[in-house]
Amino acid sequence: MQPSQQKQLHKIVEQKHAIVDDLDRFLRRKKMYKKVGKPWKRGYLLYGPKGTGKSSLVVAMANYLKFDVYDLELGSLCSNSDLMCALRDMSNHSIVVIEDIDCYKEVNTKRFTLSGLLNIMDDLWSSGGYKQIIIFTSNHRERIDPALLCLGRKDMHIHLSFLKGNAFRILASNYLGIEGHHPLFEQIEGLLEKVEVTPAVVAEQLMRNEDPDVALEALVKFLKEMDKEKACI
Repeated sequence: MQPSQQKQLHKIVEQKHAIVDDLDRFLRRKKMYKKVGKPWKRGYLLYGPKGTGKSSLVVAMANYLKFDVYDLELGSLCSNSDLMCALRDMSNHSIVVIEDIDCYKEVNTKRFTLSGLLNIMDDLWSSGGYKQIIIFTSNHRERIDPALLCLGRKDMHIHLSFLKGNAFRILASNYLGIEGHHPLFEQIEGLLEKVEVTPAVVAEQLMRNEDPDVALEALVKFLKEMDKEKACI
């Protein structure tokens, strides 16, 4: 593995550790939140192209914390009262997920406001000892209302990008059980530098064959076809 590749892999591992450390710190600081008068909650923004693993990361966080997950559909709410009722029905150890928050302007045509969303969450979670996490996801971070990006609203911003070489090695380990080196890794990593492909797409390719060698050979063919199509555009 080249030094630049080692650096990229180290960055991936660092990001994973940073998320786990942040979750652990959140759980053990109940008294601190109460002392300073802040709601016991934590906010995350997961952003990046569609298919880069935002939903998978939510599931991983929920499994790690043993929290319930609630997908809050803003489009189904007609008023702030509906929002409050939805939040009160959730357990006090939950992850609230609001997907595609950059599309929020479409919801503003109803009797439902961004300020209402933020204020109700703050007011509700400041009482009753709730420990909750809210996760916003977005394919286009630049389109999000700035009020949602400030610290205190979103405490941690996590960027998920297209798949590159060293992140692929993690997928190969998870899906094919390949540890260490494989003769096709360098060729695959080179192709991943040329094309923009999401982890979800590559994972689907890897799941089509149980034999690791056959799966990787098929992936090489798939990536070559993508590169060829890109050159013809």
